[in-house]
Amino acid sequence: MTTPTTKAEGAGRLQLPPGSKVGIIAGGGKLPIDVANGLTDQGHKPFILMVQGEALPESQLGQFEHEVLSLESIGSLVGILKRRGVTHIVLAGEIKRRPRLGAMRFNLGLLSIVPLVISALARGDDGLLKVVVRGLEARGFTVVGAHQIVPTLTAGEGTLTRLAPSKADWKDIKAAHEAAIAIGVLDIGQGAVAIGGRAIALEGIEGTDGLLARVKDLRGHGRLAGKTGGALVKCAKPDQELRVDLPSIGVQTVEGAHAAGLAGIAVEAGRSLILDSATVISRADALGLFVIGLPAKEHV
Repeated sequence: MTTPTTKAEGAGRLQLPPGSKVGIIAGGGKLPIDVANGLTDQGHKPFILMVQGEALPESQLGQFEHEVLSLESIGSLVGILKRRGVTHIVLAGEIKRRPRLGAMRFNLGLLSIVPLVISALARGDDGLLKVVVRGLEARGFTVVGAHQIVPTLTAGEGTLTRLAPSKADWKDIKAAHEAAIAIGVLDIGQGAVAIGGRAIALEGIEGTDGLLARVKDLRGHGRLAGKTGGALVKCAKPDQELRVDLPSIGVQTVEGAHAAGLAGIAVEAGRSLILDSATVISRADALGLFVIGLPAKEHV
């Protein structure tokens, strides 16, 4: 096993200017909590804007200054952030649904961005995220990545677990990595699974958990019958806006990979997040899975 690193080589924690206030636009999952706790450890008190139905006030986020905003009220976003004195913004966590257009609460703030949002939706999720980032920056905010606030979340390069990939595993890693890059070009997803040296499942709108559940269901059918092992690879989409929506794995990913009969997981070092990394690695070791960080921007 190579010595794991906890952040990208040369990466460092963002130094916030005096008087800065960070607002976290929080979706679901653990990432917003990790970012909020990381800011607190640095002496900064964040403001949390929870996306209704995704982040929960009764979660750990509720202990921070916060408001809840529905996707249909997104036109009020900038006004809320400015009223709270926010200077820097982190977009963190999952948002599983799109706003219901018929329920949108139109105001001048929303009307000003509708044309941009419509054109961005036609380009896919990454196009929409880029428009959101540009729109926030145009209104005076500085958008930063979760990995810049808490660099210890970033996957290091090399084998992070006791178990390293075998020669057969590397064939699966290579095939899944190539497939993940290919669907990233089309802005479909960030992950792929390969078994027996060929890609057999691609991440779609259901996300990584859904992908792994699908692989589990495929075991014992058709050409997969009797085949063991396999690998999940997650990587950033080519030309992705790296300040938002970096690929991430957590304990649930490890559990899902094990349930799907996979041998391990590979992520892109420096451009992927490992949530609660100590627990992730410990659980992977306990289940006999490998977790590795692939060199960024390189094919394996």
